[in-house]
Amino acid sequence: MARIAGVNIPTNKRVTIGLRYIYGIGPTKAAEICSRLAIPDERRVNQLSDDEVLRIRELIDREFRVEGDLRRENAMNIKRLMDLGCYRGLRHRRGLPVRGQRTHTNARTRKGKAVAIAGKKKVTK
Repeated sequence: MARIAGVNIPTNKRVTIGLRYIYGIGPTKAAEICSRLAIPDERRVNQLSDDEVLRIRELIDREFRVEGDLRRENAMNIKRLMDLGCYRGLRHRRGLPVRGQRTHTNARTRKGKAVAIAGKKKVTK
């Protein structure tokens, strides 16, 4: 099992798919890493040599911001908005959609489960 950036990469998957298990590496970056290190697309993680795993690890450490650093940076960006008291920060603080989506209906992912209001009558149209 290859361990890169503190993440165990599944051994039976292709390298480009396995690299996506690292937070901050998606399809494009995974393909870029493989092309820069001349690793074929059909190669599996368990077929990588120790030298290739080491080269992948060094490239990711040197060129990309992943895992803990990236999570910390995202959290700090959100905290900065909240401390400023700007509109986006207030939306984060209240747990509402940040990017202008409607909240009259929908937005259940951010708002949580709907709570019934006691004594409210349903309006028929």
